[in-house]
Amino acid sequence: MANKSSNTAAVPEAKGALDKFKYEVASELGVPLTDGYNGNLTSKQNGSVGGYMVKKMIEEQEKQMAAK
Repeated sequence: MANKSSNTAAVPEAKGALDKFKYEVASELGVPLTDGYNGNLTSKQNGSVGGYMVKKMIEEQEKQMAAK
């Protein structure tokens, strides 16, 4: 069976915006994320970026839903 990565954007056109958002969040959290290899970062550092991204996206969606 082939190994299929689930790390794909549901909306491919949003990839650039998501990448920009990822670097903004990493900067806010003080995680030294660079373009390219980031194998020197811990799982905790990488997880904090992803977790905070999800938190901010949910907050934004809640605001949009409350405004309707």
